[in-house]
Amino acid sequence: MGEQAATDWFSKPGDSIRAVMHRRGVTAQELSADFDGGMNTVRAICDGSLAIDATIARSLSKRLGGGEAFWLKRQANFEDAVNRAVTVAAESERDAWLMRVPSPSGKKLPANASAEKLREELRSRLVYFNVPKFESWERQYGSLIGATRFRTSQTLESSEESVLRWLRRGEMEAELAETGEWSAGNLQDRLESVRKLARVSKPARFLPSLRTLLAEVGVALVVVRAPKGCRASGASRMVSPGKAMILMSFRHRSDDHFWFTLFHEIGHLLLHKAGTFVDQDDTSGDEQSEREANEFASACLIPLHRVGDLDELNPTRDAILRFSHSVGVSPGITVGQMQHRRVIGHNQMNGLKRRWTWEEIEPALV
Repeated sequence: MGEQAATDWFSKPGDSIRAVMHRRGVTAQELSADFDGGMNTVRAICDGSLAIDATIARSLSKRLGGGEAFWLKRQANFEDAVNRAVTVAAESERDAWLMRVPSPSGKKLPANASAEKLREELRSRLVYFNVPKFESWERQYGSLIGATRFRTSQTLESSEESVLRWLRRGEMEAELAETGEWSAGNLQDRLESVRKLARVSKPARFLPSLRTLLAEVGVALVVVRAPKGCRASGASRMVSPGKAMILMSFRHRSDDHFWFTLFHEIGHLLLHKAGTFVDQDDTSGDEQSEREANEFASACLIPLHRVGDLDELNPTRDAILRFSHSVGVSPGITVGQMQHRRVIGHNQMNGLKRRWTWEEIEPALV
């Protein structure tokens, strides 16, 4: 490999780890059992923020093979390649990296940052976005916001930097997820099975089953809590030709919002192919693609032949409970759809919605 090529490319040890995991049929959860810190340690090793040391190399060797020396050498080669890329970036692209590319930490650089701190920041951004040159970042992420279809709130707007950090974290989580081959037809066939899970009250009970159901048809379901400034509820995109991603933030932490957003993202995958969509607080959906995804989600939750009954439903607890039982959804979903269709106001009947705390959600985010 020539000198120029060597500075244009690096590969994280996580790339090798995931390849061996796939080949040997080892899941991320199985690998996490070998480390203190569990999945957080696996994530850090794979995203390049935690270096492989002798202890980690020993655990990797036992579970994945390759020998301790192999994993230590893999880390050393990565460090050498990243250092070369950072040196090139510092000499010719530093301002572009620091002005345009979000910091993984979300923190702003102080005006008087030292040369060492600037180099450290460059390294963190190259590694987080897994690109060695600024033009590579621009190609993969720089135009993403402009090319992304947003369902935006009329009153609240997300920070582009926060959205990019959230999307990139979702990508890294999706990379760790083992899925079958993406199939739109198979996803379509499983819509009713997905809908049935909306009756389950607790995330710890429905998320594992939902994740498995979607993984079988090539969709990695990822939940990442949105960072400050990111008001996204969900996102969908193809992360590789054979794998789709649905990224959820559990914004609002209520059953009506979660399930409407999930089916909205499924609608994007089925109706709008390989586009990238980031969806914030629900609006009427001004763009055709958003209207179509909204209509798809509503039809998944409330059968079309019962929409007339919904529009005429008395806004009383008993009437909503009876209707919800008859169509097989939770009362909260019925309330959410009544609000979405403006049958009732957004301040009405909210006590029928299921609401969750992060303490209830996080145990299911393995």
